[in-house]
Amino acid sequence: MSKPIVAIVGRPNVGKSTLFNVLAGEMISIVKDTPGVTRDRIYADCTWLNSRFTLIDTGGIEPDTKDIILSQMREQAEIAISTADVIIFITDVRQGLVDSDAKVADMLRRSGKPVVLVVNKVDSFAKFMPDVYEFYNLGIGDPVPVSAASRLGIGDLLDEVVKHFDEQEGDDEDDDRPRVAIVGKPNVGKSSIINKLLGENRVIVSDIAGTTRDAIDTVIKRNGTEYVFIDTAGLRRKSKIKEELERYSIIRTVTAVERADVVVLVIDATEGVTEQDAKIAGIAHERGKGIIIAVNKWDAIEKNNKTVNEFSAKIREILSFMPYADIIYISALSGQRLPKLFDHIDVVIENQNLRISTGVLNEILMEAVAMQQPPSDKGHRLKIYYMTQVAVKPPTFVLFVNDKELMHFSYTRYLENKIREAFGFGGTSLRFITRERKDKE
Repeated sequence: MSKPIVAIVGRPNVGKSTLFNVLAGEMISIVKDTPGVTRDRIYADCTWLNSRFTLIDTGGIEPDTKDIILSQMREQAEIAISTADVIIFITDVRQGLVDSDAKVADMLRRSGKPVVLVVNKVDSFAKFMPDVYEFYNLGIGDPVPVSAASRLGIGDLLDEVVKHFDEQEGDDEDDDRPRVAIVGKPNVGKSSIINKLLGENRVIVSDIAGTTRDAIDTVIKRNGTEYVFIDTAGLRRKSKIKEELERYSIIRTVTAVERADVVVLVIDATEGVTEQDAKIAGIAHERGKGIIIAVNKWDAIEKNNKTVNEFSAKIREILSFMPYADIIYISALSGQRLPKLFDHIDVVIENQNLRISTGVLNEILMEAVAMQQPPSDKGHRLKIYYMTQVAVKPPTFVLFVNDKELMHFSYTRYLENKIREAFGFGGTSLRFITRERKDKE
């Protein structure tokens, strides 16, 4: 099941980034950055009590004139409304209630999305509580007083946020249809691929509004199987600032990837693979999704007998952190090799759900250890007692060892390669967890 999305919205200097950093880095676990994801961290994977969610910072508003601030706040609110399950709307007790807060609150109220109203910089509840009551005038529920800088009230805020998750629980629970997100930079042909697939198959079951947000999910039926395609296309408006456009596309990508089983990363053959492709691929890789790389506009490339190999080598070099992903060369315009996309999706889903018995895994482990001894340090050698698979989507393995410190990532990668040699696992990342067990146990 996909994790809920929580977005933060607010004016400049109300403590939005402080709150994001406290929630992402201090209070809550954050998954380590994958190479090529993003330097300016826009999102974080968070946990509070038993709830896991993805936190998104909808973007910096640069203070200039009041009109620009309001228009940028509206844009932020639109992003939050279109992508989030729950919205944190942050205000400032010291500046009090201002006009732009009221206008954005109006938008949020009309959206029907759950909103948690936060009043920040309440460093002393006794001193500032009378000022907090003013924010009831926004008409979007009870204000939650916090001080992000002093870490006050953060638990109460998170309790309010996770209360709203129960409403989302049943959304995708009973739906076992494969969910496929088509992601990539703007204008690489994501919508064209879905339109062509619809045209090729001539069967569209229904257009259903995305269960929790505005994205439209397209259901396509092929050979008796229904596939739900999640389209991240359509940046709503052209932004003058490239960074903002990129930020918006990354936010939309995170939300789509979160809901998908398989992610199809579309690369423009005429442009080649870029740094932004690596960022988008990193989002899917980080979340352990099934991944297919689709090189679109392949019909527009002049080719010789080396072209495919050279292009594939370039992709492997830039996306070196996901060598397991299959590459398919397609054309949305002509429909070239598009039907094969379904075959790739089926294989990836099968591999994401593949379970290997503990006995078979340990045979492979013993063979791998015999061929290459585990690392040692100062005469102390790593012992691996046994390995077992504990989860699917992605396949996750636990290794029981004598000393976690000796488990070097290069040896984990060696074991991963041995498992892949035996079982393939094409199109899916594998996760490894190392647990320590003393000899006497």
